[in-house]
Amino acid sequence: MHVLGIESSCDETGVALVRGDGEEAVLLAHALHSQVAMHEAYGGVVPELASRDHVRRLVPLVRDVAARAGLGLEAVDVVAYTRGPGLAGALLVGAGLACALGMALGRPVIGVHHLEGHLLSPFLAADPPRFPFVALLVSGGHTQLMAVHGVGRYALLGETIDDAAGEAFDKTAKLLGLGYPGGPALARLAEFGDPAAFDLPRPLLHAANLDFSFAGLKTAVLTRLRTLGADVCEQRRADLAAATQAAIVDVLVAKSLRALRETSMARLVVAGGVGANRELRRRLDAACASRGVRVHYPELDLCTDNGAMIALAAALRIGAGVERPAADYGFDVRPRWPLVEAGAGWGVTTP
Repeated sequence: MHVLGIESSCDETGVALVRGDGEEAVLLAHALHSQVAMHEAYGGVVPELASRDHVRRLVPLVRDVAARAGLGLEAVDVVAYTRGPGLAGALLVGAGLACALGMALGRPVIGVHHLEGHLLSPFLAADPPRFPFVALLVSGGHTQLMAVHGVGRYALLGETIDDAAGEAFDKTAKLLGLGYPGGPALARLAEFGDPAAFDLPRPLLHAANLDFSFAGLKTAVLTRLRTLGADVCEQRRADLAAATQAAIVDVLVAKSLRALRETSMARLVVAGGVGANRELRRRLDAACASRGVRVHYPELDLCTDNGAMIALAAALRIGAGVERPAADYGFDVRPRWPLVEAGAGWGVTTP
């Protein structure tokens, strides 16, 4: 079974072809266009510009992926697209193209939850995980811990009550005068700083739950910058970047370890754009190795939003029997769609 995946939830346009066989899947080809250069001048994503760029990019990317895979579109058995969450206009572009392709080819179409795509993306890695595991979903818009017992069988353990970890990276980077996107820029600057130079808060670190909160960290950074004054030197900026990264990583690592203890699971999956952060990977690898826990990550080029994770999620859902494809070309999108509200058909529960 060949699944074509389309991702257009925000500022990346992704298309991929995955071959699914039961509960296994192989990535045949994928292509990704990032809109970073276009949005950089505005310091963030402009939704209308994002939607228009998806319109320009999607059809050429579909053709490119089919050519790379050495397959014609007639070989596609299922078309999958991101139904939500994300920017409404951007989601509609991907949904519209997916349904048009499905109708033209006479193939079924599946709307995929964006977070499920991230959660399952490590199954395309060279060292894929096995069920069950704890998943840390950490990105610009989401920070969640999930207990994953199988495809479509997820339990929410904790989530952010305000800013996500990626937002904390991006907002701090903006305060430090760094470029867009802020997260990678802050991580690069942090390599030259001393993480112990500033004592920043670790929100909810010792709370008796698995929730996160990062909004106060941004405020703490702003306070330190005001104390330093307008002429802060480059070394102090690097120190503040390193201290911010350390605070975020400390919380993510501590909460992940607690989730593993509470669930008695011995595998951790890290997915989402922040999962590419080298300091987070280093700290998680060291902490989990000392406890006999295996850690799995997506391949680096699949950490950010991409079509491969959407095609994969659809293929695994079909292979596991939790999704029955249908040739229904009416569609809607869910810009705000918490995974726990996705419905019984998704098998999502709270503990």
